[in-house]
Parts: sequence; structure tokens; C-alpha cells
Amino acid sequence: MLQPTLTRLFDYNTLSREEARQILVNITSENYSKSEVVAFLSVFMMRPVTVEELSGFRDGLLEQCKRLDLSEFETIDMCGTGGDAKNTFNISTLASLVVAGAGYKVAKHGNAGVSSACGSSNVMEYMGYKFTTDNELLKRQIDKAGICFLHAPLFHPALKAVGPIRHELGIKTFFNMLGPLVNPSDPQNQLVGVFSLELARIFQYIYQHSDKNFSIVHSIDEYDEVSLTDAFKVISRKGEKLLTPQDINLPRNKPEDIFGGNTVEESASIFKKVLAGEGTSAQNNAVLANAALGINTIDNNLTFEQSMEKAQDSLFGGKAAKAMKILLENQ
Repeated sequence: MLQPTLTRLFDYNTLSREEARQILVNITSENYSKSEVVAFLSVFMMRPVTVEELSGFRDGLLEQCKRLDLSEFETIDMCGTGGDAKNTFNISTLASLVVAGAGYKVAKHGNAGVSSACGSSNVMEYMGYKFTTDNELLKRQIDKAGICFLHAPLFHPALKAVGPIRHELGIKTFFNMLGPLVNPSDPQNQLVGVFSLELARIFQYIYQHSDKNFSIVHSIDEYDEVSLTDAFKVISRKGEKLLTPQDINLPRNKPEDIFGGNTVEESASIFKKVLAGEGTSAQNNAVLANAALGINTIDNNLTFEQSMEKAQDSLFGGKAAKAMKILLENQ
């Protein structure tokens, strides 16, 4: 029964890491009623999640996760928390393909859209990618194409119980925040976009206590990626910096320039155009900025300018499109 815990939380108390872990396991085992779960999720829409709570929720999900061994590769995951309600096109998925085309290995963790019309899983499925948990097949994909796609609900059966509730609510919950923390292959490198500076601080604390190489990005107008619509903060082990589009020699975007459409079909149409080198300069620049940041995270001996050159060569040289083609051929 969740009711005594809810009473404590409504009195402005917080959970310990162990309590959070246990509640997450109970939620995903469907030990609580739907109304109890909605009330619980509502708490974290009204106040920030603590480091202890988010760490506990992560522990609970990983405990039930189907693991994937890609340890023979040096991999990066590039994903945002989602939940910024900005409905951009699939920037991080395209940036992941650009990074793969540039010769790096990407283990992309993704899901269907909750607060946007088209999440990374929606667009990949539309493009003909078949989700799998087959370790050997995913290894082959990352070996040949430089990228494999990990559809979160397949690896986290625990998410199945909350999927319908999240979809019905249609707003960000702490489950959005967990995505970048629970990649089943545990990549050595992580580029994560977050929708608030408060959350960036929590992720910074969690990642600093791991052995991961990481970059956390947050646009100050609350995009969970480098949108180029405003200045953005990048936090890594090297410290943090606030950059403007001008600082990386790119023009500023308008929000409408990176809108993803209202349907999966519209988003997929933008996705195909950008991948074919036919995107608008605003769309291309958003993808390239995030890809360059990904390359810079995994290969931090490079300058940002060198990372950008590699990203441009991948996108405009057709290498990102080739990575997608090879990925679809190996399934």
C-alpha cells in the first residue's frame, strides 16, 4: 500500500534511495492501484526529484533490466530526457547517425514519444527498423553500421506497467529523467540533454560518481538538446561552460525552424530529408551541433571545430545515410 508514503510526501518529505528503489519495483510489479501511481507521479511534477530519489528509481529499473553486452566496443549513447514539450524533430537520433557515420560506435537508447508527437522509437520503426533484444544481432549492427538501437520497453519490461499511465498523462514524469541513466548496455560515454538546469545538476552529481565520460547539455530556453535557439550550457568532467550559437560559429535558430510536425509521418519526412542532405540549414545545424558535441564527448582530444568538421563530413558526405542503410540491412 502506497498511501502512508504518499501522506509523507504530501507533507514535503523525501524518499531515501532504498525507499525509492523499492517503490519503483512495486510500481512496475503492479503492486499499487493506478490512482496511487498517478498520485505518486504527481508529487514529482510539483517538486524536483532529489539525487537520492532518482538514484533509487534508477537502481529499481536496472535491477529488472535485460542486460546487453557491447563491452568489446567503445560506445556512446546520445539521448535527451525528453519532457521539454518543445516537439522538435528527431535531432538526437539524427545526430547519433551522424556520429556513427563519422566512425564512432553508438548504442542509442530510445522510446516512443510521450511529450512529443514522435520519439526516437517512433521514427526508427517508421523507417523500417525492427526492435530486438538479440545480443548477437545488435553486436553485428554496431559492428557493421556503427550504431544499434535499443528500444527501452523491450529491455525494461518494468516500463510496461507504467506505459499506459504515462501515455494517458502525456506530460513529463521522473520516468523521462531515467532514460539516459538506464541504457542496458552501460556505454562508456554519454551525451545527455536535460530540460532544466536543476536536473542538469542532479545528473552531474550522478555521473561524477560513475566511471562514465559524459557531457550534459541544457539550452537555457529549456530545450533538452543544443537547439541553437538560445545559449546552452555544457557540463562535463572538465567543468562547465555557457555557449551561444555564435561561439560555435552557427546562426541562431527560431523555434519554428526545428519544429518536428504533429504526426510521426511529418517527423519522418523531416528525418529522411535531413539524412539525405536535403534539410534546411537550421535543421542541419541543430543536428551537426549535437553530433559534434557527441564526437567531442567520446573523443575529447579533438577541438569542437574538429568535431564539427567530422560531423559535417558524415552528414554531407552521405556517411550518416549509409550508416542507416547498413543498419536496416542487418536485421
